[in-house]
Amino acid sequence: MENIQLGIHNLSYEDVTSPQLLLDVIYPNMYKNYYWSDDFSAKYYIAQAKAGFIAVTDIYEDEELLLPEIQFSYALLDFKDLHISKKLNKLLNKKYLKLEISQNLDEVVENINASHKNCWLTPRYLNMLKSTQNLDDNFQIISVAIRENDRLIAGELGYIIGKTYTSLSGFSSREKEYHNYGTAQLVLLAQHLEENGFEFWNLGQAYMTYKLDLGAKIYERESFLKRWFEATGTTS
Repeated sequence: MENIQLGIHNLSYEDVTSPQLLLDVIYPNMYKNYYWSDDFSAKYYIAQAKAGFIAVTDIYEDEELLLPEIQFSYALLDFKDLHISKKLNKLLNKKYLKLEISQNLDEVVENINASHKNCWLTPRYLNMLKSTQNLDDNFQIISVAIRENDRLIAGELGYIIGKTYTSLSGFSSREKEYHNYGTAQLVLLAQHLEENGFEFWNLGQAYMTYKLDLGAKIYERESFLKRWFEATGTTS
């Protein structure tokens, strides 16, 4: 495993598909979470995702790299714990908000990039996500959105593995009239996942307050991985 900076090691396809390396070296090492790769192939992306990593991008010496992260902790939502505030319940009762789920990624990604400065969701990353479509029966990239008057108000991107859904990135309109629409999208998605037999929602990084407000609980790496492999139907 080649080292480039600050102890961040290269993570190859062979590494991420090696149960011995993952179980004996990578997973137990609670001093490291980020790794790097210049492999933007669909098979690599699917393999690292199935192994429990969540990858973003960064630039190092003018080269775009993937940064797969095996997080120290994860925010997981069990649907029985879903919390719907009184304000949000009022909005959902007042407005008919229809959840759109598809594999048409471009519109949602365009809005994500418009909402976040220096977004890691680059054109190369997007093309990689598109290249995973229909490649593996146990992996699916989806976009999620809600609209009002044909205008996209909130949405996100993520992937399904087995009976799990993992969020990658999302956005919601900052206009005052659409306050709480982003949370509405999250709640509607959680209800959809529950209705369709998903075991849990992997919301990724555990430090963001809105995830805990939604009802997510924090799982340290070891306990996360145990649940992850049982629910995804994959092995490490």
